[in-house]
Amino acid sequence: MTSRQRALAGAGTDAVASAPAPVTVGRVGETVVLDVDEVGGRVERTELPGGLRVLTETMPGVLSATVGIWVGVGSRDETDQVAGASHFLEHLLFKGTSHRTALEIATAMDAVGGEMNAFTAKEHTCYYANVLASDLPLAVTLLGDLVTEALNTDADLESERTVVLEEIAMRDDEPSDAVHDLFAETLFGGTALGRSVLGTVESIEGLTRDDVDGWYRRRYAVPSIVVTAAGRVEHRQVLDLVAAAFGSRLSGPGRPAPLRRGEEASGSTRPARSTGLIRRRTEQTHLLLGSVGLGRLDERRYAAAVLETAVGGGMSSRLFQEIREKRGLVYSVGSALTHYAGTGAFSVYAGCSPKRVPEVLRLVREELARVAADGLTAEEVARGRGQLRGGLVLGLEDTGSRMSRLGKSELSYGEYLPVREVLDRIGAVDEQQVRDVATALFTRETCLAVVGPYRESDLDRL
Repeated sequence: MTSRQRALAGAGTDAVASAPAPVTVGRVGETVVLDVDEVGGRVERTELPGGLRVLTETMPGVLSATVGIWVGVGSRDETDQVAGASHFLEHLLFKGTSHRTALEIATAMDAVGGEMNAFTAKEHTCYYANVLASDLPLAVTLLGDLVTEALNTDADLESERTVVLEEIAMRDDEPSDAVHDLFAETLFGGTALGRSVLGTVESIEGLTRDDVDGWYRRRYAVPSIVVTAAGRVEHRQVLDLVAAAFGSRLSGPGRPAPLRRGEEASGSTRPARSTGLIRRRTEQTHLLLGSVGLGRLDERRYAAAVLETAVGGGMSSRLFQEIREKRGLVYSVGSALTHYAGTGAFSVYAGCSPKRVPEVLRLVREELARVAADGLTAEEVARGRGQLRGGLVLGLEDTGSRMSRLGKSELSYGEYLPVREVLDRIGAVDEQQVRDVATALFTRETCLAVVGPYRESDLDRL
């Protein structure tokens, strides 16, 4: 995944990017204006026949546009037998359609200086293109063709199987990447959230053409699809382009797929197991310590975001100052919040010399315990609010992040929350709210994932 893919995948995923708002979505075919303000552009939404939804954000000050086709399916929807199918399919769709070869698709985009790519996450898949505004018709046409007319041939399946296996090997060769998948497995165990988006070597080698093409035919249905566009776009133009791209699929009484709630995961706050290890001779040990977090609809998510920012979200954070600046024990240390439907994760990452791991873990645990008991100072809470507010607005300066925020709002929350309202909610977080959520999160049972030169018995002493 490229840095741009990571940015697009992450845009709008945390607690401050999107949330439910009391917005009327309108009747089928009716366009509803969701927002017009000085922070965002003009945001409009239309539900087309068949259940497909189109959202746009007009940004008059730019000359480009980014369009994305979002499908509400990801690795969380897979069984062990087809683990990795969603990501495999993301690769396969670029290999050719009934109208265009893979070379013709790539050539058409390169000819206008655009970028077209895709990414797969736990709960959705996105195909996107960034182009000059004048080339938006081409982008919608190409993306629509990929999503609706993919061939998924046996020959293409075999060639991409090798590519995906190489991607898994590349992940395994990069300890800082491998430890994140290991942490998810340690935290969520044998559930779908515990599996890597990439799948396993065994599952990828076992996938057949019927498995992958069947996944495509069943899952890439119009009610599960959202199209979003941001930049120098006009809503009516995008609607016309989408209607042409999806054609007869936009018919019938279909309604959008129900919002993913994740009730099956909402009850557990304990890790599946206490430790996870990938034993490897490395110069630096990579570790993640964390616990089950909050689901994305949890009302405490804004306070949790302020908390996480102050604890490990930047150079002024407690963990960075204590472990990196004061003691020089690590090069990199920081925390993260991840939200899914019904559950989530809080984690602290650090990379250090193996001999320093015990001290680093002791300092992390002590700091989390201190915050759980005493909360944050008024200055830290204010700084956390300011960092979040500034980061949110600055992170929405480009068309790709705006496009991504629209897609996440619709698929993950079912509604759109204007930027100014998110800023207000962050601004309303106080010290007591932060203390309460710190007590709730930082007193939960933790698990530890480690990539480095250790044995299983060593982890019990860390």
